[in-house]
Amino acid sequence: MIKSNLGLVSRAVVCFGAVLILSSQVYAQSVKVDAVSVSDAYTRATAPGQQVAGGFMKIENKGNVSDQLLSASSPAAGEVQLHEMGMEGNVMKMRQVKDIAVPANGSVELKPGGFHLMFLNLKGPFVAGETVPVKLKFAKAGDVEVKFPVNAAGAMKH
Repeated sequence: MIKSNLGLVSRAVVCFGAVLILSSQVYAQSVKVDAVSVSDAYTRATAPGQQVAGGFMKIENKGNVSDQLLSASSPAAGEVQLHEMGMEGNVMKMRQVKDIAVPANGSVELKPGGFHLMFLNLKGPFVAGETVPVKLKFAKAGDVEVKFPVNAAGAMKH
């Protein structure tokens, strides 16, 4: 009887642990406006006092006409800029860009080391398990509102 109860207790502990792990991840929504869809959006948790964070996502354009991501904004940051990372000689540099092209019948991925959103002057820490509301402005699709899940610091989602 004691042996069978231990097995039951250990299974309960494992199940409870799995629930805790799964509930700590917030999964990205998929948002579609006209021919443009945004999926796999996320950001990472920040340390108290940290003033910047990156935002990442996949943008697909199923239309026959190209579009451009022109800007982004969020009540969680004083400013949100469009950025690109790239090599200049032997040095990796980050720079602000005026827009990000989304080709007709194609996609663009905003990811670490490439195009991304840069949240500046954060109004508070980004906390794992919460979401950050972001409004994306496209040239043709217009405004698209997306909730960016906040993943644990250092966590990458692909």
